[in-house]
Amino acid sequence: VQLQASGGGLVQAGGSLRLSCAASGRTVSRYVMGWFRQAPGKEREFVAAISLSGGSTNYADSVKGRFTISRDNAKNTVYLQMNGLKPEDTAVYYCSADYGTTLSSWSGRYDYWGQGTLVTVSS
Repeated sequence: VQLQASGGGLVQAGGSLRLSCAASGRTVSRYVMGWFRQAPGKEREFVAAISLSGGSTNYADSVKGRFTISRDNAKNTVYLQMNGLKPEDTAVYYCSADYGTTLSSWSGRYDYWGQGTLVTVSS
């Protein structure tokens, strides 16, 4: 499956962005989908994951209550709604797909990765 992330940009602290991840090649409904991010000079870290049906989600503590992951299997697309953005959310955000059922926070679990979209939050 090929993944294309979009929706990044520059936003002020407290603002919102919605990232999209469009899948092609295979139906996204077969995959647990995840979002990860990597800030400059830091390792890639888990943000959120969503189950095949969208009925279950998993979030990093740092984004709980601010970010919402969702999916539209009919559109083969996964979303990350980000509200209350903080400067520390600045990073390249990557979507990923895991041909499994566990909502893992471990990047090694995921089989496919998109190219990333840059989110910059100014203070």
